[in-house]
Amino acid sequence: MPTMLGSIVSAGLLPLDININPNSDGLPGIGQLKSVVGASMTIGLILAVLALIVSAIVWAMGANSSNPHLAGRGKFGVLVALGAAIICGASVTLVNFFWNVGQSV
Repeated sequence: MPTMLGSIVSAGLLPLDININPNSDGLPGIGQLKSVVGASMTIGLILAVLALIVSAIVWAMGANSSNPHLAGRGKFGVLVALGAAIICGASVTLVNFFWNVGQSV
């Protein structure tokens, strides 16, 4: 007894080649949305630089005052700020990479 999926595929009811690509002009306001996303990426990078500066100051103050807790918090803040900057800067490349990986599956 053939399976239900096998009979659907053999009958030609299941489309085997679906090709859908992003449409950059399908909805109104796509240009404005791109501008908003670009501005938010800029704000994110500026905030990451500010966090890096503040964390480096906290790290220096903690190291200079022999306060290991404050120095540790400053180090962690520097790492978080660098990670945020990497993610903000590489977000478009990451999305494109995973989009292409998804298309090749």
